[in-house]
This record gives sequence, C-alpha cells and structure tokens, in this order.
Amino acid sequence: MKTAIAVRILTIICLAAMPLAGGVQSLAAAPSAAQTNLLSHALQAKDAEAAWTELGESEHRPAPPAAWETSAPTKEEEAKFLMPYIVALEDRTKDFYTRFPKDSHALEAKMQEVDMAEIGMQLGGSNQQARLEGVEKSLLSDPTLAEKDRFSLRRGDVGRAAAARQSESEAAGLAEFEKGARDLQKEFPNQPGVFDMLLTVAVNSETDKARALLKEIAASKASDEVKAAAASQMKKFDALGKPLVLQFTAVDGREVDVATWKGKVVLLDFWATWCAPCVGEVPRVVETYEKFHAKGFEIAGISLDREKSKLTEFVAGHKMAWPQFYDGLFWENKYAQQFGIESIPAMWLIDKQGNLRDLDARTDLSGKVEKLLGE
Repeated sequence: MKTAIAVRILTIICLAAMPLAGGVQSLAAAPSAAQTNLLSHALQAKDAEAAWTELGESEHRPAPPAAWETSAPTKEEEAKFLMPYIVALEDRTKDFYTRFPKDSHALEAKMQEVDMAEIGMQLGGSNQQARLEGVEKSLLSDPTLAEKDRFSLRRGDVGRAAAARQSESEAAGLAEFEKGARDLQKEFPNQPGVFDMLLTVAVNSETDKARALLKEIAASKASDEVKAAAASQMKKFDALGKPLVLQFTAVDGREVDVATWKGKVVLLDFWATWCAPCVGEVPRVVETYEKFHAKGFEIAGISLDREKSKLTEFVAGHKMAWPQFYDGLFWENKYAQQFGIESIPAMWLIDKQGNLRDLDARTDLSGKVEKLLGE
C-alpha cells in the first residue's frame, strides 16, 4: 500500500495531465515559502518528532508553471517539472531515517522512499531504479520487517516486471502480472492482498478465465472490499448475452430507449469531463460515430459529471452529437450504480438484437462496431 504522501504525489501527476477543463486550474498552489521548502534536500528540524512533522508538510502541492494555465503540458514537461520535487522528497525522507533510525516512523520513511523512487521511475528519472533497488534490499534484509510490508515490496517488484513485459504486448504484461501474483500467493499464503491482484487479472481477462478467477476470489480470504468488487464484476459478466434495458431523458431533452434502437449497434459510454482517460477517448469515439452512424450505430452517454454546464459545454465543443444521461450524482449516478460501474471510462457494446455483447469496447472500438454491424 502506498504511503499517504506517495498517493498525493500521484494525484498531482494525474491532475497535471488532465485537460484544463477541471484539471490544472484545480491544483492548489503551495505558498511560496512552502514551495521553496519542497525543494530542500535535508530536514531543518533537530529532533525526530519535529523532523517527522516537517516531512509531513510535503503534502503541499508544487504550484504548476503559469504556462500550464493556457496549454496542457506534455509528459516530458510534467516529468521535468516534478522530478526535482520527487528527488528532494526522497532525500529528506532518507535524511529522516538515517538520523533517526530507532524512531517509530523510520520504517514508514523507508517505505515512502520506495514509493517515491517508483514514481520517479514512472517519470523517467535517472538513477531511480538503482535507488529503489538499494532501499528495497535494505528493507528485505531486515528480519524484523512485517510480512505485510515484505509483501508490499514484493508486490511492487511484480508490478514493475509486468510493466516491462507490457512493452511487448498487453497480453504479455498481464501474463507476467498473473505469474507474479501466483508466486506471491505461494510465498505469502496468509496475505489477502494477492486477491486484489487476481481481481486485476480477472477484469482484464476473457470471460471464461475471468469467471474462474472471480469464483476463486469469492471463496477466498480476500477483503470484503475485494469480494464486493469481484461480485460486481461477476454481475456484469452475467449480463453478457442478455437484453440491456435503458431508458432516460437526455440532458438536451431527447428521450432515449435502447429498446427502440433494436436493429442497430449501440455503445453505452460511461464517462465524465473530469476524467482524463475519458477525455482522451473522445476523438476516437467521435470518429467512430461519424464513420458508422449512418450505417446504424448509436451511442448513449452516461455522464458522471457533477456540473451540468461543464458537460453541455464540453459536448458542444467536441461535437458529441449523441444523447447524454446526467443526474449530477457523481459516482452515485443512477446507471453507474445499476450496472456496477466502479471505474471510467467504461464502454459497453449492445448488438442489433439488443443484447449486451462486449464490456471492453475501448479495445478496437471501430473494429468491433463494424463486426457487429455486419452480423
């Protein structure tokens, strides 16, 4: 499990990458003094308690460059901006556990350095892998390290190995991740976290394999949260091949009833303007709609937006001609709840008979639509 500061840093990265509609402008800039402190490589406090408090002040978000207010940054620009803060935080973290090795927070500080090095690797920082391997080796050589922390470190190894294989193909990366999960299951038979990993494999696997994994999770020692997620995913698989009922009044007043679209292929698109991956899919969805709409392709958008004006402005600006359902309830959205949607974008395809046929239309959307239209 990532430390709180690591989660905040990841949030900064995600926010920085988001389009300006609800993205970079929402970053809370740190005060100028705090901004300077975030680039310090050593803690100023002289005693452990004060030093730990000082380290905790790293929750301040670095103020993004003014240019980002009008132009979204590239990944390279994000990395160049964020890396100095990551390295400085790593050094302050190391300063803490080096000066106060017997303090009760020393282990947490080391684990935080692991998290920061992982993020640094994601950003392409030099020497981050060597730093990560060094602190991991130190932690794993400690015979007093708790099993849950040892598992967390090993899980990170599995994730990195899978990411390396993913450059070959998505399938190769998933296979490596599953292999690593099974190895950890043998090594740590009492750690429920492995079932969270297997859930990830299930969500990204073909139906038959996914069902088997989900049944395994349901009968396991997985956490209630993971079991609930597995049950939700199984509910989706159970809906495959069956009619999908959906009726709503769109945000623009159009009446939508999927049953009346029988004879057409329908994309059910769960998304939001605040979701960067969703926004990234929009050009491809628009292109597919324009290519196949005249041939019998429809889209029903299910927006998890909170603000109606942001949705309507975005839809108009991006030429999204299809109807959108909106109730302003965010993750409590009526249809997100009804269909067990736990992450977006989620794209489902309904065939010409009105049956749910595909839960992962993001993969080869155009090809899948064309195939279903040809049936």
